[in-house]
Amino acid sequence: MKFGEKIRRLRTAKRISQEEAAKAAGISRRAYGSYEQDGVYPRNREIYSRLAALFECDVNYLLTEDEDFVSRAGEVYGDRGRRQAQDLVREASALFAGGELADEDKDEMLRAIQEAYWIAKERNRKYKAN
Repeated sequence: MKFGEKIRRLRTAKRISQEEAAKAAGISRRAYGSYEQDGVYPRNREIYSRLAALFECDVNYLLTEDEDFVSRAGEVYGDRGRRQAQDLVREASALFAGGELADEDKDEMLRAIQEAYWIAKERNRKYKAN
């Protein structure tokens, strides 16, 4: 599940408006709306923390989309695809353990690695067809 979907579900479960959520997070209503509707991600990690506090969830739940990636890989490529995706997430995460890369950069790198996975799988499928 994407970040925007997560916060939309959490907000509606809490029965608050986008305006109220934005105010609690210290951001504009427009910025908050773009997270839910346009697939935009907060640039400031502190916003994730404020939203997690508001929605009473773990900040890591908001930060990770790995479960969505692994689920999609399983749906498209079966159990083998799910295992490959889990291994990829685990190994990619290990690359950053104890490093000095900013959290935002780590998140972006993981997203790029996941996107590369889909591209590689699609290219591999084309070669198998020939």
